[in-house]
Amino acid sequence: MSQEPEVTEVLGVARGLPDAGRAPYDQARWESVDLAVPTRDDRDEDRVIDHLAEVLRGCDAVVHLAWLIQPNHQREWLRRVNVEGTRRVAEACVRAGVGHLVVSSSVGAYSGVDDDDPRPESWPVGGAAETSHYAVDKAAQEQVLDEMQAEHPDLLISRVRPALVFDADAGAEITRYFLGALVPAAALRPGTLPLLPVPAGIRVQVVHANDLADAFCRILVKRAAGAFNVATDPVLRAQELADVVDSGRYLEVPAALIRPAVAVAWKARAMAADPGWLDMGMRVPLMDCSRARDELEWQPQLEAAETLRELLTGIADGQGTASPPMRPREQWLVDQSPPGGADPSGVTGPGEESSAHRLPAHLERDVLALYLSDHLTGATAGLGRARRMARDFADTDLGPDLATVAEDIASERQFLAELIESLHLQRRPHRQAAAAVAEKVGRLKLNERLTSSPMTPVIEVELMRSAVVGKLGGWETPCRART
Repeated sequence: MSQEPEVTEVLGVARGLPDAGRAPYDQARWESVDLAVPTRDDRDEDRVIDHLAEVLRGCDAVVHLAWLIQPNHQREWLRRVNVEGTRRVAEACVRAGVGHLVVSSSVGAYSGVDDDDPRPESWPVGGAAETSHYAVDKAAQEQVLDEMQAEHPDLLISRVRPALVFDADAGAEITRYFLGALVPAAALRPGTLPLLPVPAGIRVQVVHANDLADAFCRILVKRAAGAFNVATDPVLRAQELADVVDSGRYLEVPAALIRPAVAVAWKARAMAADPGWLDMGMRVPLMDCSRARDELEWQPQLEAAETLRELLTGIADGQGTASPPMRPREQWLVDQSPPGGADPSGVTGPGEESSAHRLPAHLERDVLALYLSDHLTGATAGLGRARRMARDFADTDLGPDLATVAEDIASERQFLAELIESLHLQRRPHRQAAAAVAEKVGRLKLNERLTSSPMTPVIEVELMRSAVVGKLGGWETPCRART
């Protein structure tokens, strides 16, 4: 894009920034924005959109590519990032005065079919399969764009609906997002498998990432509005897939027999892709790409089988780029053991060396969930003790102060619980229940006085002081780890 004479500057916006000192990311300047930051009310939402609008101010066009595929066990989190994130981008474009919004949609947005007739862009957008979070959210994303177009007719909106997007540099990313660690990537090197099992009736359209990028460039330069199908000929069916993967031998298996195995593997977390991907793959229509060829003068440079072969080689080699989601496989083990002092986010500034020691996204969320859940557990026990102390010492000089402390702990605990919920993290309620029981058992004294002692006020005030200091550390430590 930076090679086009009409383009004077490229701004990249991402939650986790790539190494801006390495190609191709050195062709842009970068800003970090989280599209899915949680908000509690409309005022918070306005602040988030205003911040994004300020970042986009001065841009002539915005290309929205962000989409979350994992963690696909957390459905609401995916929708908030993908659908509501698109709404935020569109609204920010309006507030920033951006004239053209180009959004990456998908063939999966189309309503499903049971035939091989190519469909133009006018085919209904209802999602290829109800069981596919990807298809459902892509259709919902298009609905957001319909609403924004109706509300803001001056905003030019383009939608690119590509087929499966492949290239060698996506090899490690696709392995991580779709196959998982238990699938032997080396076995997918072209010519390795003795026989290729395929779902009966499978047919696949693909497009090389470079050819798709060319389509985006043409849409931007021509300011072409509306939807564009983008796929490369020919359609790949069982024989064509087998010709690339295993020298032409294949075995067709009914999709109904494959799906239960995929579902079990996904639930056991042995496979990254959920069965909805299979459902969608068997139902998506073939796309007629005449509009892109005629109006954009788009012509792909790489044919479908060559594109698939390049991807499979990239998967076997674990290829990637200097971007957190696309890091090569050789960095995966490093990512899980960051050295002291490394920024766990993997975010770097222009000219800095990429730390490349970022936890995989699903592990990062799991660690944060455990951290916050443990602090919620501590707050549960602390609140029980604080309320009991406030009652027991209500008639003493300590009473008013203890009541205030109990109220503050209750408020902090409520906020912590809401934060965990808003981030769609696992709460682990059994730990909070155990903490409540443990706090009550902890009231018993191992002396002649079962439930009280002359030292009780001193000991319990000291316990509460330690708890408050610990809770303060719960908020300070993550912030310091980021600085």
